[in-house]
Amino acid sequence: MNHAGYEIRETLSGQTFRCLPDQSVLSAMEQQGKRCVPVGCRGGGCGLCKVRVLSGTYQCHKMSCNHVPPEAAKQGLALACQLFPQTDLSIECLRRQGPGDHNNKNQQEVSS
Repeated sequence: MNHAGYEIRETLSGQTFRCLPDQSVLSAMEQQGKRCVPVGCRGGGCGLCKVRVLSGTYQCHKMSCNHVPPEAAKQGLALACQLFPQTDLSIECLRRQGPGDHNNKNQQEVSS
């Protein structure tokens, strides 16, 4: 890793941003003005920022089992607010913001 942190790439939007090892993916995204993952409670409880990690190594802090059960976490699902990279990551957002929705209301689940 260099001093700029790890590169995070959200595959659906194509957006990339940098994330420090002690920073959550969601926090880094917000800090850099990106909008590729919806923002909710920022504490691991609401599930709005659910992503699938497609590649890379990471660590997760405590997440709601209602939104990311242990078996789903083993398959790469995580909440971006609790996702801390250990290498560059490729992620896929599992929720989509509606047009003009800046407050994350009326979120729609994207079919996999």
